[in-house]
Amino acid sequence: MKRNAVVALAAASGVLLCVAVAWAQNTAPKAATSGATLKAVSEFDSITDERKRSVALFEEAGKVLQHPRCLNCHPVERAPTQGDDLHAHVPEVTGGPDDHGPPGMPCSSCHGKVNSMTLGDTLRSIPGDSHWALAPASMAWQGKSIGEICEQLKDLKRNGNRDLAKISHHMGTDTLVGWAWNPGSGRTPAPGTQKQFGALIDAWIASGAACPKS
Repeated sequence: MKRNAVVALAAASGVLLCVAVAWAQNTAPKAATSGATLKAVSEFDSITDERKRSVALFEEAGKVLQHPRCLNCHPVERAPTQGDDLHAHVPEVTGGPDDHGPPGMPCSSCHGKVNSMTLGDTLRSIPGDSHWALAPASMAWQGKSIGEICEQLKDLKRNGNRDLAKISHHMGTDTLVGWAWNPGSGRTPAPGTQKQFGALIDAWIASGAACPKS
């Protein structure tokens, strides 16, 4: 009798495990798709004035820089925001002394190396990346014009001493930047792709890295 009960329990456990695995596979965070697009670099070839072409290229890249996926981590206040409406982060946190959260509650308390699903309807996933962090105060640009953001990006005193080559590498290959196109369930991705965005930044640099008027 006891043996039959053990067998039945094992069988039931196996069914539950299969259900759990199937649920995890069906609900794992997947790359979302966005209807928003970015123009290809070639679409700016008709602009013969190099400075005007450079400005136009940066303004196109600005669709990413000024998208909520980027703005939420570049707040002027030293607290991240959330959502397409840039509402206050829940729970309330600050960047702390090193942009990785306040003492006792680092970003890694909730944010892992990859996006993770939740069981809720309001918050469907928690974003993650291997070096999740708030942008430094010198790189805060919520509420700034695209011209101001451009000048900020080029300023070695504010951008972490990155020259244009390092900015290109950061924009085109950094996984934290790339998260904007794979933000997890419940979030709208940035326009286009990181590859397209990187190409626009490279073309902007090659054409003189001119900035729009602030």
